[in-house]
Amino acid sequence: MIGTDVVEIAPVINDRQVLLSVPVRMTLAEMLRDRLDLFGVKLSCEMQVCGVCTVLVDGQPVSSCTYLAADADGRRVSTIEGLAEGEQLHPLQQAFVDHFALQCGFCTPGFIMMAKHLLDRSPDPTRDEVVEYLDGNLCRCTGYAPIIDAVLDAAGRLRTEP
Repeated sequence: MIGTDVVEIAPVINDRQVLLSVPVRMTLAEMLRDRLDLFGVKLSCEMQVCGVCTVLVDGQPVSSCTYLAADADGRRVSTIEGLAEGEQLHPLQQAFVDHFALQCGFCTPGFIMMAKHLLDRSPDPTRDEVVEYLDGNLCRCTGYAPIIDAVLDAAGRLRTEP
């Protein structure tokens, strides 16, 4: 890593306050994986084009491969690990399982985090809206149809949850 400057940050990661010293050039993905063992955050292109590293910062999707960890100070960061409640999968996670919307699984956390953002702001999206919204996430295994079906199914599940 280039640079020796270190900063103290206090983000809330998956509803847990943390205090960390991080190099100013460390990315959020590196911090989540290397410092907090949150390996659901994947790294692939490291250029903000594939979507596998997507996490939510204050509810907004960001590419954690280019987002600096220092910029997460005081912010709420949500990763795939924070969606489930104990052993109970989040409806999006369960829908991905039920629709076989993963094969190798490498891209799955990024898709689920983007889909979560979509469903948080648009609880009843059309198929075309899901396709357009997930356009920035790449998958080499599934052909996308099961992913889209899973998101639409999860939308229905979330609308009927108490």
